[in-house]
Amino acid sequence: MPTIKKHPRSKFYELLQQQVRNEFNASQQYVALAVWFDNDDLPQLAKYFYAQAIEERNHAMALVQYMMDTDHHVDIPGTGDVRNDFADARELIELALEQEKEVAADIKALAKAARDEDDYTSEQFIQWFLKEQVEEISKMTTLLNIYDRAKGDLFEVEKFLDREGTGDGDDSGMPPVAGGKL
Repeated sequence: MPTIKKHPRSKFYELLQQQVRNEFNASQQYVALAVWFDNDDLPQLAKYFYAQAIEERNHAMALVQYMMDTDHHVDIPGTGDVRNDFADARELIELALEQEKEVAADIKALAKAARDEDDYTSEQFIQWFLKEQVEEISKMTTLLNIYDRAKGDLFEVEKFLDREGTGDGDDSGMPPVAGGKL
């Protein structure tokens, strides 16, 4: 019978467990956005958001790996509600930007909790995620700006994404991912 790890939970680890759920939920929301674009025959936007879904899943699994590495019990949560209905493409991009801003606030709270608890290892671990959120907010802001400059012409947005790629950055400094990165 496997032993359940009973390491005491600090505020940081409670927030980290919540963040696992947040990251999985963000992944599911990005799948919904990708499917919406895919269903409207917009392959570049679909590809972009499918990639975002995988990235968020990898983030969740990196948090899981850190919890296992630090001898903390991990609960794999279900996800929350996912929005599937939108009036237009701008709503999807706005939702993605707001989601990234919320994740950034959550990551900042994690960094603060680690610092407040003098948990230097966890503070160092979370630094990569802080940097990642700056990049994610920037990417979504750019995508929204391109949409607006194109005056909602999704074919122009598609051309931009095709030309610029999905924006996959260098995540070589990413913490290890439980089960391996997808």
